[in-house]
Amino acid sequence: MGVCASKAAYSCCCCCCCREPHNGVTNERTDAVTDDEEAYDLPAFQEFTFEQLRLATSGFAVENIVSEQGEKAPNVVYKGKLHAQRRIAVKRFNRSAWPDPRQFLEEARSVGLLRSKRLANLLGCCCEGDERLLVAEYMPNDTLAKHLFHWESQSMKWTMRLRVVLCLAEALEYCTNRGRALYHDLNAYRALFDDDCNPRLSCFGLMKNSRDGKSYSTNLAFTPPEYMRTGRITPESVIHSFGTLLIDVLSGKHIPPSHALDLIRDRNFNMLLDSCLEGQFSNEEGAEMVRLASRCLHYEPRERPNVRSLVQVLTPLQRDVETPSYVLMGVPRGGASSIQPLHLSPLAEACSRKDLTAIHEILEKTGYKDDEGTANELSFQMWTNQMQDTLNSKKKGDNAFRQKDFTTAIDCYSQFIEVGTMVSPTIYARRCLSYLMNDMPQEALNDAVHALVISPTWSTAFYLQAAALLSQGMENEAQEALRDGYSLEQSSSGGH
Repeated sequence: MGVCASKAAYSCCCCCCCREPHNGVTNERTDAVTDDEEAYDLPAFQEFTFEQLRLATSGFAVENIVSEQGEKAPNVVYKGKLHAQRRIAVKRFNRSAWPDPRQFLEEARSVGLLRSKRLANLLGCCCEGDERLLVAEYMPNDTLAKHLFHWESQSMKWTMRLRVVLCLAEALEYCTNRGRALYHDLNAYRALFDDDCNPRLSCFGLMKNSRDGKSYSTNLAFTPPEYMRTGRITPESVIHSFGTLLIDVLSGKHIPPSHALDLIRDRNFNMLLDSCLEGQFSNEEGAEMVRLASRCLHYEPRERPNVRSLVQVLTPLQRDVETPSYVLMGVPRGGASSIQPLHLSPLAEACSRKDLTAIHEILEKTGYKDDEGTANELSFQMWTNQMQDTLNSKKKGDNAFRQKDFTTAIDCYSQFIEVGTMVSPTIYARRCLSYLMNDMPQEALNDAVHALVISPTWSTAFYLQAAALLSQGMENEAQEALRDGYSLEQSSSGGH
């Protein structure tokens, strides 16, 4: 597997394209990125209410946390769904992170203007009271860090690694051309994979974690040397971080840049390069990647290449360009798998057929057993007249639901919900079906979402979402809701 041990493999000299000035960008590249932007159909940046994002994330449920440090992260990232359709990632900042709402909104709106297939784009934000949140496209196929450092079935192929670093370089070039040259804390966790396993750069790194916060949250051993001196991030600092990413891709490990440079100077490529890549690339390809990493990690910022040079060096190295990324990654294509081969529960099967009569029979038979820990947490207030009236509304609703008088059931359950003293996902589930019986699919979908907020791991809520989505002709979204519910049901039953 070895990379050639000539000076070309580790010398700081490089081809002339890496020596061009940092602001030099040709019209051809700019036009290409513009075409990419126009071809990518996304809604315009918008401001969301906190309630919208609370519902989208099932009340910021722990089960929906996707940030690598989990609940311990200073700014937690959640997955969610807007109106049970578009999947989103929601970054919730520490309450003290952005005290000035105008500054936060200005930064978010600026990043929100960017639209590229190379980015996990920013869709919107929320700025209410002390709350500061960002909303981005959700990327379901994990991070580069997961695929490089914690892979399970297969390591990432050399061809895919080359594709990843080129896509990230193109993302940085696009941002630079749009006046956003600074990227904070570029690392393998910022590289994400979409439904088709195409690499995307997270838009969250285009904003600092706080107004006055640090630009690097990782170990100081990985920060650019000039940042250690000045505390300021520059476009050249971003290139240094890209160099650490190149080392990650070459080694399959998170090696400190100083150690990686020592290995390169000593020509100790067996220690540097990932043994899983044995025989997958030529000496010339390996030498080119090592050389580029060396230049990116140069101590002097002015000696590092610019983003355009990164793209120019990495483009000729690409192979199998017609092979889809999901094939190279060995991952089923997003959205292509069908729910039909799965062994569905009776409720899931009924919802997949939109068999409302069967759904009613199952919900009636199940009763309120799924409300444990929610509806039964009653205080002495249950003995007051108001609580007695609330319980009577529930009883009347249950009787109407049993008798299939769904209009009355909606009225009675609505009275119960409006009082708000007791919380019951089952009430929302029953009103959801009642709405479907009355041909009110959007109201039904809203209730299914509310049930999920109360009980984020309740598969029934996902199945009812699917039925409501099918009633609106949203087949793909319904299939996704069914898969989510199926996954939860399998998890709760131990996969049996």
